[in-house]
Amino acid sequence: MLNISNRGQNMPASPIRKLVPFAEAAKKKGIKVYHLNIGQPDIETPPAILDAVRNADIKVLEYSHSAGNESYRRKLVQYYKKVGIDVTHEQIIITTGGSEAIMLGFFCCLNAGDEVIIPEPFYANYNGFACAAGVNVVPITSAIETGFALPPIEDFEKVITAKTKAIIICSPNNPTGYLYSRAEMEALKKICIKHDLYLFSDEAYREFCYDGEYVSAMHLSGLDQHVVLMDTISKRYSACGARLGAFVTKNKEVYNAAMKFAQARLSPPGLAQIMGEAAVDLPDSYFDAPKAEYLSRRNLMVSRLNKMPGVFCPNPGGAFYAIAKLPIDDSDKFCQWLLENFSYKDQTVMLAPATGFYGTAGLGKNEVRLAYVLNLDALNAAMDCLEKALEEYPGRTIVKKLSTAEAK
Repeated sequence: MLNISNRGQNMPASPIRKLVPFAEAAKKKGIKVYHLNIGQPDIETPPAILDAVRNADIKVLEYSHSAGNESYRRKLVQYYKKVGIDVTHEQIIITTGGSEAIMLGFFCCLNAGDEVIIPEPFYANYNGFACAAGVNVVPITSAIETGFALPPIEDFEKVITAKTKAIIICSPNNPTGYLYSRAEMEALKKICIKHDLYLFSDEAYREFCYDGEYVSAMHLSGLDQHVVLMDTISKRYSACGARLGAFVTKNKEVYNAAMKFAQARLSPPGLAQIMGEAAVDLPDSYFDAPKAEYLSRRNLMVSRLNKMPGVFCPNPGGAFYAIAKLPIDDSDKFCQWLLENFSYKDQTVMLAPATGFYGTAGLGKNEVRLAYVLNLDALNAAMDCLEKALEEYPGRTIVKKLSTAEAK
C-alpha cells in the first residue's frame, strides 16, 4: 500500500486558506464575501512596474543568474540604502517570493531536530517551513493585553537548549501588526550574541509603520554574522502574484550554502525581476498614499471592533493586520459558521481563526486575525456583518471587556 510521507501528513493546513471551499460555496449561493482573511491588498499595483514588463524587449525568456539578475540586485542595494541597510549585490539572493527566502534560512542554518524560537502568534507558514525542514518550533507567547509586545527575554532564556539555533521575528508583525521597538530589537541582539543564535528577520511590511520607528535587524551593530533578512515585494507594491523576494545576509558561509539551494532551483522568476527593477525606480513619495490609506483603514476597523460588545482589539503599529479577541467559544467553528450559516443583507465576512497562528495548543480559540486590505466602504460593510454575526452566533460567550488600563 502506498503511503504519504510523515512530512506530508504532518504538514499543517493554512489557517488563512483552509476555509476557501466554504467561501466558494457561499458565493455560489449569491452571498457576497468580504475577504479579511488574507493579506491581499486591493491597492492598485503601480502601473509603471506592469508597463516595464509589457514594454520589455524580450526575444527569449531565459534563466537568470541563480542569485537573480545582477542589475536587479544592484538596484536593491540602492533601495536598501534608503532604509538604512548597507549591503552589496553579492549579499543578496533573489527568491521566489518571501516564502523561498524563509525556506532557505531554515535549510541553510538549521539541521533536522534543531529548534527555532518564535514569539507567538506568528505567521502561520513558519510552521509549514519548519515541518518541511524537520525543524521544531518553540513558541514564546505574547499577550493581547500588551498589544503582543515582545515577551520578556527571561521567557526566551527558559526555553533555550543545546538544540536552539535561531529566533524568528517579523516586524511590523504578521499576524498582530505589532512593531518592535529599538529596545526590543537590542534585547534580541544580546540574546543572539550570548547564545550564538541566528536571527531571522522577516521584513515584508517595513514601509507600513504608523506609530513608531522601523528598526531592521540589519540596523543592529555587531550582529552581521547572525542576521538573515527575508524580504518580498508582495505587500510593498501590492504585487503578491509576482512571487519575488530576497534573501539577504552578510554571513558568507550562509550565503554560499543558500546559493547551492538557489542553483538547484535554477533561477527566480524572470518577468517579476523586471517588475522589481522598475519598482526601485518609483519615487519615494509612492508610499505616501498607500500608507495613509492603510492608516485610515486601521483606524476605522479598530474603532469599530472595540465598540462591539465583548470585543477587544489592540491598535497595531504597522503592517495591515490585527488580532481581535471575540466573545466566541471557538474561532475555527465561528469562522466556518460565518460562511456556512450566516449572512446579513446577503453578505458575510471571511476571517482567519487565530488558532493557526499559535504554536501552543489551545491558544487563539477566541481570537481571529483580520487583514484591513479592503477599501473603507467595504471595510465598514464587513464590520456591520461581523457585529450582526456576533449577536446571532450560537456559541457566543460572555467575555469581560478589557479596560484601557488593563490593555496597557
